[in-house]
Amino acid sequence: MSRQTIAVTMFALGALAAGAALAAEDKKPMDDKVALEKCYGVSLAGKNDCAAGPGTTCAGTAKVDYQGNAWRYVPKGTCTTMKTPKGMGSLTALKG
Repeated sequence: MSRQTIAVTMFALGALAAGAALAAEDKKPMDDKVALEKCYGVSLAGKNDCAAGPGTTCAGTAKVDYQGNAWRYVPKGTCTTMKTPKGMGSLTALKG
């Protein structure tokens, strides 16, 4: 085999191994959901996990940054300590 063929083969095998490693990292145990809580008013526009008020469908539907009725999953116990330009995060939907 030529050096070029060996190099291309090694590159391809490395790319496959890296892809497999990334795919394995994406699989989270269901227990992770227990360690998360919904936090309202902390997501950026289009970055909410779900619920953004009437007329919206779900994830990614927040129209403005820190929308009070849009929530994002955050580590349990951190929501009310998250400071935004519009105030602190909330465990319940915010008005306005």
